[in-house]
Amino acid sequence: MGARKHNTAEKAKEMKKSVAFAKLNNCPTSPRKMRLVAGLVRGEGVEKSLYILKHSPKEASNRLYKLLLSAVSNWQAKNEGQRIEDANLYVKEVFVDSARMLKRVQPAPQGRAHRVRKRSNHVTLIVDSRVIVEETNSSK
Repeated sequence: MGARKHNTAEKAKEMKKSVAFAKLNNCPTSPRKMRLVAGLVRGEGVEKSLYILKHSPKEASNRLYKLLLSAVSNWQAKNEGQRIEDANLYVKEVFVDSARMLKRVQPAPQGRAHRVRKRSNHVTLIVDSRVIVEETNSSK
């Protein structure tokens, strides 16, 4: 590996240490269905996101609810001494990537066969705190 590539990899690794995230791999839901639910909580506050996911009728929302709880607990582990209520946590990023695809065959008329693709996905959820900067009026 080249020196420049190595340095950027080290920087990325250092930045990952301070970011609270959770990953869900090989979730047996199609990525399209999961992206619908992920779009509901992207950019929202954690409390509101948990409420949305808890009361959503979609099947994928249960998995995303647990993933969000995991990301919040990861944030707590990295930021000991801070309270969740004071941190003003929000869902910074949610992205859904396609994962393995199970390929099956379904019989069709006249001796033919149709291919059935059972899709799955990988979900990555990143939680961050909104820091409110207090402005002071020094121009009085």
